[in-house]
Amino acid sequence: MKIEQIYTGCLAQGAYYIESDGEAAIIDPLREVSTYTKKAAIAKVKIKYIFETHFHADFVSGHITLAQQTGAPIIYGPNANPAFEAHIAKDGEEFKIGKLSIKVLHTPGHTMESTSYLLFDENGKEHAVFTGDTLFLGDVGRPDLAQKGEELSIQDLAGYAFESLRGKIMPLPDDVIVYPAHGAGSACGKNMMKETMDTLGNQKKMNYALRADMTKAEFIEEVTDGLLPPPSYFPMNVKLNKEGYENIDVVLKNGSKPLTVKEFENIANETQAVILDVRSIADFATGHLPKSIFIGLDGGFAPWAGELIVDVKKAILLVVPEGRAEEAVTRLSRVGFDNTLGFLSGGIEAWKKEGKEIDTVNSIPASEFISLHNKTKGKIFDVRKRSEYLSEHVLESSNIPLSDLNLNLSEFPKKAEFFLHCAGGYRSMIAASILKSRGYHNLIDIQGGYQALKQTEIPKSNYVCPSTL
Repeated sequence: MKIEQIYTGCLAQGAYYIESDGEAAIIDPLREVSTYTKKAAIAKVKIKYIFETHFHADFVSGHITLAQQTGAPIIYGPNANPAFEAHIAKDGEEFKIGKLSIKVLHTPGHTMESTSYLLFDENGKEHAVFTGDTLFLGDVGRPDLAQKGEELSIQDLAGYAFESLRGKIMPLPDDVIVYPAHGAGSACGKNMMKETMDTLGNQKKMNYALRADMTKAEFIEEVTDGLLPPPSYFPMNVKLNKEGYENIDVVLKNGSKPLTVKEFENIANETQAVILDVRSIADFATGHLPKSIFIGLDGGFAPWAGELIVDVKKAILLVVPEGRAEEAVTRLSRVGFDNTLGFLSGGIEAWKKEGKEIDTVNSIPASEFISLHNKTKGKIFDVRKRSEYLSEHVLESSNIPLSDLNLNLSEFPKKAEFFLHCAGGYRSMIAASILKSRGYHNLIDIQGGYQALKQTEIPKSNYVCPSTL
């Protein structure tokens, strides 16, 4: 028996490769499926089943492409209604993989089709449970993504989750290994641990939602408390996962196309494409195409692209570090952006050689901030999440989270200089690029963000642990 968790940090997502006696199964595959087909080819095994725990909202799964390439059926639990051919399993139905078997545990709550898969070893013993977004380590899946107006409320879904956990998951042996679909950093939960696998017994001790003495009313109240609005692109990803999508090979071919400066300009003008600069923070600050948006590859790239661009059909043109175009296109496709039209060949240097205009971001070290702020008296904007801001912040600062930036442009001064910071510099540079694209050129970015500001003498609030907020 072989179980491999294939974890993708940018999405905080775990896919699973299970192998036994010449057969394999994949659970919740990512969009680019070569990882799984190569593993199977090297081991000389057949991919027999593709299991989906639910219709994912935070990423586009590779189930359709993998089924086309391998002939393996796609398995969903009860209540699923995909637009493509799939096997809709009954609760309790079992599937054989070599000497192993997987049992379907319908666990509605996160969504109504949410299903966990219980793996039995070759001796028929419960070995592991793949819980999707039903149970995370330290948390459970948020119950607000599948609500349907008055028909199904957040409280209704939370109630289903309570019954699923108590009726299907918690009765399993304590030594069963829990393999969730996500870890810390995912927007699908609010309190996930950094670990990516654990025993069920330990989760019963550590996870607030699995307290033995918890009532249903208490569970509903705690699970629904403090939920932030889900990222705007989530519904579009659900639609792609239910209805289908373009083949990843076609997306990669179109998106990885090198374009001359003239071709790049022509396509930008014809399509009104978003010009997405995925280089480093420092490179973007030093010089970039006017009105381009920065979301660096070396950060939470795909989720922020989804959050801020939103429309997965929007045309995108890339400015990339040398040799990373395919990586950028791949990671965009994971969250549904299939309309990448190419990248600027030769990058910013080619743009300069053609005599084209470039823009910069005024970015200063935190050590220079206090003296400059004393002169300008400019407003300070903290673009971290609300919980980060409440836990500790510069006393004179205002909080406008990056995810809410486009809705609060009127809060920024039109002419007077102002300062931007986040925790480490990544989000504030994204914010700076968005603001500059909207005509705000009077901003100053603080390098290193709050972590650097903490080392200065600027007045700060007392620290409050975020878990108590």
